[in-house]
Amino acid sequence: MEAVAKLNNYPTSPRKMRLLADLIRGMQVEKALAVLEHNPKHPAVPLRKLVISAISNWKLKNEGADENTLVVKTIMVDGARVIKRMRPAPQGRGYRVRKRSNHVTVIVDAKSETVAKVAKKVSEKAAAAPVAAPKKAATKKTKSVTE
Repeated sequence: MEAVAKLNNYPTSPRKMRLLADLIRGMQVEKALAVLEHNPKHPAVPLRKLVISAISNWKLKNEGADENTLVVKTIMVDGARVIKRMRPAPQGRGYRVRKRSNHVTVIVDAKSETVAKVAKKVSEKAAAAPVAAPKKAATKKTKSVTE
């Protein structure tokens, strides 16, 4: 069962956050946390906290389950509000400064291999149950007419 964690209106540009999101997408959470811990980019700190939050949300949903199989299944970075400011420019003009922010959504789930193993066991149990053989369709024989 997957778990979600969201970070809204974080004041950095979505492009800078996406660089880190692309780096950890599909990784095991332990490895993703290690990568984010040693990454020098400033959005790495809140993104690491967000992954930790997603892990704890997953633990609450799946009590007693093994968290070593967790993977960053989905990570999305969307644009959020943009604060517009003015910067003085030459000859009495003003340049517009757009201070961007973003929304980040992280979804963690167990590895698909373990999920596939559970699904395989269920299908094997279903296959072991006796199933009635399908009836054969009656074929109609035509008489050949010889003249």
